[in-house]
Amino acid sequence: MRLNEWINQKLLPSISTELDTNNKPSVKVQQSIKLSVVTQFFPPDYAATGQLLEELVEQLGAQGVDIEVFTSQPGYAFSSHTAPAVEWADQIRIQRSRTAQLWPGRIRGKAINGVLYTLRATLYVLKAWRRNNILLVTTAPPFLPVIGYLAHLLFRLPYVCILYDLYPDIAIALGVISKDSWLVRLWREINKQVWLNAKGIIVLSPAMKQQVVAHCPEIADKISIIHSWANPEAIVPIAKRENWFAWKYNLVKKFTVLYSGNMGRCHDIDTILEAAKELRDEPIQFVCIGGGAKREELITEVNRLGLKNFTFLPYQDQQVLPYSLTACDLSLVSVDETTEGLVVPSKFYSGLASGRPIAVICSRTSYLKQLVTEANCGGTFENGDSHGLAQFIRFLSRDPQIAKQIGQAGRQYLRSHFTPKVISQQYLHVLQQALLSDELITMPQTDVN
Repeated sequence: MRLNEWINQKLLPSISTELDTNNKPSVKVQQSIKLSVVTQFFPPDYAATGQLLEELVEQLGAQGVDIEVFTSQPGYAFSSHTAPAVEWADQIRIQRSRTAQLWPGRIRGKAINGVLYTLRATLYVLKAWRRNNILLVTTAPPFLPVIGYLAHLLFRLPYVCILYDLYPDIAIALGVISKDSWLVRLWREINKQVWLNAKGIIVLSPAMKQQVVAHCPEIADKISIIHSWANPEAIVPIAKRENWFAWKYNLVKKFTVLYSGNMGRCHDIDTILEAAKELRDEPIQFVCIGGGAKREELITEVNRLGLKNFTFLPYQDQQVLPYSLTACDLSLVSVDETTEGLVVPSKFYSGLASGRPIAVICSRTSYLKQLVTEANCGGTFENGDSHGLAQFIRFLSRDPQIAKQIGQAGRQYLRSHFTPKVISQQYLHVLQQALLSDELITMPQTDVN
């Protein structure tokens, strides 16, 4: 029996084609999903993508989806750099690659680690494809979706891609590679084949969809815009006077501006620094929690200028986040204008959950401007507008009641639009449609004559 005949006879009949009265996938279709999630980062890693995926698979598992996760040993963890090779969490099977994490703080090290993990992930798919009927792959690392394409070619296994970041566009924007190089041409051609053969493409913002469609217009109809999210049950507003984290770092009596997360090449740190320089003699404290390529540069510049209004802290454990994220009076989000539309800051959503106002530094065309306006959760400032940012900080520091109202509005907006439950329903719909479309394409056609 040929492989494609086996698939038609054995695999596809397990997928129900029944639809309910609203022409949506029935419960039988939902129960038939056997999902394999492939991503390099997953807890105990503290990388944001991994933490979000953990919440997503928990939600999907609670809705009856059979799930297994293939990930890597942690490279960004607190208590341990190893985790069980195989473990179960709420009926979700988690398998971890043995790939070592080499020089994780350097670009070349990250690239090598990504290649090694992708090779291991390919071997995993070759062994595990029979256990699953759909594959969910991420761009962590950037070239990982290629294994979805390989699984499709070898086993006709349908796959859905989550595009967290757009490569090679980011590398071009940051000046790492030339847009005219052979590597870019090859990368774009591979991307095109991956996207054309995927059953679904998930992007995190309208701007990202525009970027993808510009490179491959044929896939416009299969792209779904699904935002990131935050859990308002896990992150609950805590008054600074009642927050041990705020007391520990002497933040209770000062108006505190928090930047929590990656300070990488795609983030505008200069505008924050210039605003802090303007506010250096006022009772306002900037707290930067996290890491990234620009962190050491910022620390060096703060020390050179003799600024006393900065506090630098490392990444915090997941159990500490509900306290660190609420030990402030204002949350900062920034995107460098050169990478607008290529990355999406997940810290925006956790900032909403914290119940604090948000100040977003972004380009005038950013989708974040619309979100902030709709949510009425703070202010947006163009890259370089440090004076406008400083004025906004002053305004909120002098009117805590307004700040409280803005923060509450943002949290309510999150509860209506960007919770794990709301977002997981959107992911579930994409997976259901991917299976249905794959069945309609591959099932033998009936002769109506």
